[in-house]
Amino acid sequence: MGLALLSACAKNDNYEEPAETLTGRVIDNSTGQPIQTESAGIRLRLEEQSWNNGQGVIPQYFNVKPDGTFNNSRLFKGKYKVYPMDGAFVPLVTTTTPVIDNSKTVDISGVTSLEFNVDPFLKVEWVGEPVVNPDKTITVQCKFTRGTTNPAYQFNVTDVFLYVSTTDFVSNASYDNRFSNQVKYNGTDGNALLGQTISITTKGTLGGSRTYYVRVGARTADNVNKRYNYNTPKPVNIPGA
Repeated sequence: MGLALLSACAKNDNYEEPAETLTGRVIDNSTGQPIQTESAGIRLRLEEQSWNNGQGVIPQYFNVKPDGTFNNSRLFKGKYKVYPMDGAFVPLVTTTTPVIDNSKTVDISGVTSLEFNVDPFLKVEWVGEPVVNPDKTITVQCKFTRGTTNPAYQFNVTDVFLYVSTTDFVSNASYDNRFSNQVKYNGTDGNALLGQTISITTKGTLGGSRTYYVRVGARTADNVNKRYNYNTPKPVNIPGA
């Protein structure tokens, strides 16, 4: 009996490893470029349709990269319903009335590419270049505007955050609290700054003879994930003494 069980356990798994690839981009409609996000700021949801017409199938998730691209090379071949979710943009799929479904259904085999277009809650732009001050702080200028014309997703602007890090992964998921600076707004106060150029200066004294990365995130009171919309990271060199 014991030998029979041991023999059964020793049999090889005859399923091939997943080896299909899904790659692509999530495009920000306000810029025409891949959306700027943070580590784990957007997830891609995959619902396999090859089994039982997708009914009762547990969905798979993987993260979109901070630069708005995605790549997963460990998928099984099959038909999938796919869409990005959890980001600071108007949802592509909702279960509210009326139901919205802007997902894409694709056959994943070999290398499959997809693009999704999304309307961000806010569009965040640089105005000019960061300035290094004599006291080794950094002042930046930026502006934020609505990224969607849908009034249901035009939430109040709650805060703007100037992030500082020693890596270009700088975001709400990775920043140095000693130097980063958050400006909070009450009620509708932040809405009055839409389209206006604002200035923000880092906190503390940055160490000399090194490169820092700065980035601005702006956030609304969306009632789900409260993610930030971002501009692109910029390197800033702080001179030595």
